[in-house]
Formats: sequence, structure tokens, C-alpha cells
Amino acid sequence: MTTRRASIRHLLAATRVRESFALATPPSLRNAAVAGMQTSLAVLIAVAATHVSPWAQLEGFPALGALAALYGRFAPARRRMAIVTASGLLLTASVGLLSLIAHAGAAPAAMLLCLAVLAGILSALAGRWRIGAPGAVIFVFAACAAVGPAESWRTVAERTIFTAAGAAVAWLVCRLTDRLRSQAPAPVVEMREAAPPTGPQLIAAARIAFCAAVAALLALAAGWSHPAWAAMGATAVLQGSPLHVTMHRAVQRTIGTFVGSGIAWVILANHPSFWLVLLAVVVLQFVTELVIGFNYVFGLICVTPMALLMTSLATPSAAAGMPLTRVLDTALGALIGIAFAVVFSTLADRAHLAAHHARTQTRPG
Repeated sequence: MTTRRASIRHLLAATRVRESFALATPPSLRNAAVAGMQTSLAVLIAVAATHVSPWAQLEGFPALGALAALYGRFAPARRRMAIVTASGLLLTASVGLLSLIAHAGAAPAAMLLCLAVLAGILSALAGRWRIGAPGAVIFVFAACAAVGPAESWRTVAERTIFTAAGAAVAWLVCRLTDRLRSQAPAPVVEMREAAPPTGPQLIAAARIAFCAAVAALLALAAGWSHPAWAAMGATAVLQGSPLHVTMHRAVQRTIGTFVGSGIAWVILANHPSFWLVLLAVVVLQFVTELVIGFNYVFGLICVTPMALLMTSLATPSAAAGMPLTRVLDTALGALIGIAFAVVFSTLADRAHLAAHHARTQTRPG
């Protein structure tokens, strides 16, 4: 059956939960380790250099720019640097644009609506430019850091420049160390020469923007301290195009975020020094890239404390309540993401889910 009610039953089947915890084989563990090393090294250099500079209060922004090293790990050598460059530009633009809107005096609800629209645009650009994993969610994470007040033009410029500096460090680290990556042929998804059709991308982007707006505004209405994270959660869930993959992402993000937030709470409750926080971020970043290819849950268990610790570098005063807020925002974003995926699903989406459900129900064991 291909009705929405039938699709809900298929998504809530115990099989979907079991699939969410299934182990996969990473395309290249070596390249994952190299990408983890590159990103960790870029974050370490960018943040440490900023911390000992007169602009230590901005140390969270170069860390965001350094995340450009995450992209293109399985791409051919020439294309890899183009992807890192494009990712650095999108990270910088995300921070700069949201900082500019904040400086213009936008109200909290207006800021969240702008963030949601940006999430849709970033999703479309990531797909159109074939940037690949981890997709638009990292760009949205960077934009979330710029949702707070920007009192002056100088603040806008400093945030943008330091994010760009972090991206430049990532580019340089990747350029110098990319020879360590395996030069085996990339997965098919990275080797497509033709960009995906524009129409489906725009529809998916509009759905992400709408869903992110609803999630963020509900979190704001509930009085949660970081409603922008709900928009990020919705974006992450809706990046999985097939309905069963969307369900997997929702389950994986919720469980992984819950466990990871517990780890972050333990670390932050002990009031670690800056250098211990930075060390934890670097180690978690490397471990994330090693394990996320096996299952997204493992990656989220590491990504969540890393993201919270990075946020604490930028806003130390807000560190205490962040783990709980992260869990609530993620759960809300995942729930709304699943609901919107079903409501706006096409007949082809539902037929694909029904066929997948039938195969997994009849599969031995």
C-alpha cells in the first residue's frame, strides 16, 4: 500500500529501528582517518592561534571554518580541493550572512526564519555543487553560531574573517597532507559528472526550509535557549531522501545525541580549562571520522559532545544548560522532520518505502 497511513506504519515498524543500528562497511577507513586527522589538525591550529591572539573571544569561529576539511574525503585529488574551497566559502557565507542579519536588529523569530531559509538554500547548493557528506548540516551548524547578537559592523567583520581564516587553514592542511589519502577510485556517488536535476532539488530545499522554520519556531515558543539547533536537527533528518533513510536518521540522531549529550555534560560539569576542551574537541573529531562510516549513531555520540564543546568555546556562560537543550532540540527536529517527510512525500516515495518494507519483512533472519 502507498497511502500515507501505510507509510507511517512501515516507518514505525520494528524493522526500521533494527536497520538504524545495522553496521555498514566504510568506503575507505584510511581516507576517513586522514580526513579526521586533517580536520583535527586544522581545528587545533586555527583555535590555538586565535586563543593566544588579541581576539581570543572569537576562537569558536575559526573552528567552524576549519570544518571545511571534512568535505570531499572520497573525491579524486583534483576535485577534493575544489570541494574544500567551496565548503569553506559556504561556511564563511553562512556566518557572515546571519551575523549581518543579527546586526540589522532582527527579532529572534525573524532570525530563525532567516536561518530556515538559509538551510534550504544551503541544501540546494550542496546538492547542486555535489559537495557530498556531511552535507548542508555543517553549514547550518556554522550559521547557528551567528544567530546571537552582533552589536557592530566590526563584530560582523570579525566573525566572517575568522571563519574564513579557519577555512584557509583547512585548505592548507588538506593541500599539504592529501597525498596520504588512498587514490583508489571514489564511490559512484562522488564520480557523477552531471549535476542532479534542479527541480527535485528546489522542492527538497523548500521542504527543508519550511520544516526547519517550524521546528525552530516551536523551540522558541517553548522557551528553549538554543532554538536554532532544532532547525539544524530538521535539516539533518531531511537530508536522507528515501523515507526509510529519513527514519533511520531520526532514530540515529536522537539516540546518538542523547548519549553524546551525556558525555558533554560530564565534561562540562567538571569545568575544564580551555586547553582540555580543545584537546577533547580534537580527539572527538578524529574518532568521529573513524566510526561514523560504520553507523551514524557512533558518529553522533562523538559529534554531539564535540559540537557542544565547540559552542562552549564561543559562549562559555551558556555551557551548563546546553546538553539538555541539545537533546530536546534534536528530538523535536527529528520528529518534525519525519512528519514533514511523510506529509510531503510523493507517490514514488511511498512506493519505494513499501517495496523496501516488503523486502525486509520477507528477508530471512
